[in-house]
Amino acid sequence: MAKAYVKFETPKDVSEKALEAIRLAKKGGVVRKGVNEVTKSVERGLATLVVLAEDVEPEEVVMHLPGLCEQKNIALVYTPAKLELGKAAGLSVTCAAIAVEKPGEAQSAVSEVVAKTTGKAPRAVAPVAPKAAPAPKKEKAPAKATAPVVEKKQ
Repeated sequence: MAKAYVKFETPKDVSEKALEAIRLAKKGGVVRKGVNEVTKSVERGLATLVVLAEDVEPEEVVMHLPGLCEQKNIALVYTPAKLELGKAAGLSVTCAAIAVEKPGEAQSAVSEVVAKTTGKAPRAVAPVAPKAAPAPKKEKAPAKATAPVVEKKQ
């Protein structure tokens, strides 16, 4: 029985291509693993491809992601098992959701998966500029000596 959050059936070849894209992207790109990290990536508009497992229990854990991906125009693909998804990401445990932020070496594979699922080319993600080093702190000059304040008694 299909889960309530599975909006469409992903062809097996597209699902396998998405897993291959994750394997390649984890080497030279940026991949976010886990429902919380994927949700943050999608909300911030950084994800180019989201892959969800179809066998997540309880369903409510990932139920918000398909609607969020649709709202943000981010490609979404389903894969049959969370064990396969975890292995593709290089984990020794299962994983319910993965987002590819920067594909790296997997650019062609991600583009192919996005084109097959949405019919469009993947949207470009602006590169994030590295943070500038903080300016060196200036030492404070010693405080000027002041005369002690004496309180008057009444």
